[in-house]
Amino acid sequence: MTGVTIRTVHDVAGIAAVADFFSDVWQTPRTTPPYPAEVLHSLVHAGGAVHAAYAEGERLAGASVAVFGPPAEQDTYSFVAAADRGLGYAVKQAQRAWALERGARTMRWTFDPLVGRNARFNLVKLGAVGTEYLVDFYGPMADGVNDGDESDRLTVTWDLTEPREPREPYETRDREAAPTTHLAPDGAPLARRDPGDLHVWCRVPDDVVQLRAADPVLALRWRRAVREVFTEAFAQGFTATGMSRDGWYTLTRSPEGAA
Repeated sequence: MTGVTIRTVHDVAGIAAVADFFSDVWQTPRTTPPYPAEVLHSLVHAGGAVHAAYAEGERLAGASVAVFGPPAEQDTYSFVAAADRGLGYAVKQAQRAWALERGARTMRWTFDPLVGRNARFNLVKLGAVGTEYLVDFYGPMADGVNDGDESDRLTVTWDLTEPREPREPYETRDREAAPTTHLAPDGAPLARRDPGDLHVWCRVPDDVVQLRAADPVLALRWRRAVREVFTEAFAQGFTATGMSRDGWYTLTRSPEGAA
């Protein structure tokens, strides 16, 4: 991207700036960052990487942290990533290049499954696949973004060697024709399932962060409703493969899995 420089940082000042950046994103005081500088420095020392994206000269506009998983699996784990709008793809590609240079084949990370824009970025733009649903993964969180909610997370796995092209995974008419299996807290369809039993579609709220601030009780009802759909589908062999522009996940499984 023009005017943006992304590089790994190793020095104390650079890592401290990244810790401050994450504090601002997660709306915590810089004195109590969600990812303290000393922790990030230790991860770098252990062989991980802190990438920082600089725009307009030296303005920090994005950052990420990655570490390696079990050696035999050639896997990396993206510990955290955040960026100004329009920079996320470049930050993830920098992580991908770093991991490939060191022999990795996959990268995993987690995100809040109710945040539709992140789901679309991960599943559609990057081509990762949602492979694991984690119920209340972190327990109670006290930052300015997640406070008061349960911390369900969706693990995605990204094939670094053959990233698939961005694509819309289904026709909207296929979803609309499928029978409704669950209703959302707003009374409209939450989930649909195709008669062939190869696809499940699940809707998320338009903006869960705004909803959580305005009505945390309703946001929690959405959390638990979506959780029910995902845990049931994942237990039956489905994975998350897409997210539509209007907020519907696509979950798919192979014909063999449906047998």
